[in-house]
Amino acid sequence: MENWEYKTVKYQTGGFLGGKVDEEEFENLLNEYGMKGWELVSCFDTNAGQGHSRDVIAVFKRKA
Repeated sequence: MENWEYKTVKYQTGGFLGGKVDEEEFENLLNEYGMKGWELVSCFDTNAGQGHSRDVIAVFKRKA
């Protein structure tokens, strides 16, 4: 049976009311974890209200 370990990373959005993602910065973050053997399995945002995102949560896994 394979064993997995998981990592959750919080990426804070920018902008006056939040919700703005620096795509290049976020992509660099994902690539950084990918180079360390982490595979992205889920990505979602947390709601700050009025349709604005507060944070983006990325969930990774890799073999333990």
